[in-house]
Amino acid sequence: MPAKKLKEFLDNNHVKYVTIRHSKAYTAREVAQSAHIPGDQFAKTVIVKIDGEMAMAVLPAPHHLEPARLRGALSAADVEIASENEFSGCFPGCETGAMPPFGNLFDMPVYVAESLTHHDQIAFNAGSHSELIKLSYEDFERLAHPTVLAFSTQRPAAETQKHYL
Repeated sequence: MPAKKLKEFLDNNHVKYVTIRHSKAYTAREVAQSAHIPGDQFAKTVIVKIDGEMAMAVLPAPHHLEPARLRGALSAADVEIASENEFSGCFPGCETGAMPPFGNLFDMPVYVAESLTHHDQIAFNAGSHSELIKLSYEDFERLAHPTVLAFSTQRPAAETQKHYL
């Protein structure tokens, strides 16, 4: 089970969490809808290359990652979104594109969009396209040690309302 390592990590760190099984979904929008999670509380993980090194960018589902803003915030020479082929082997036990936002479990830095920090609870893929974990943002921050930056923008309200429950 892909979530086993994550659940053991959370249990060993005395984190209260909820596991939510949902119908198979691949995009952040589909997962949020399927699990009945507000889009702005669903944390999607986007793998980026920062000056050639893989990292996790974690942002609310209805937001867009802006590589130029991340590059500026980090004073990096180059930031680009990694392709699935480039990162597929980085997350053993996880389905491609369903990795949880705990870079420390995969030896990868984590950058969190400032807008995600405003929520008491967040949810995210638990390593599969049919299971997610919901926990407090405070516990996530305590365990993942993310760097919080402003690097995303929200989709227009009309588009967000149309696609999220």
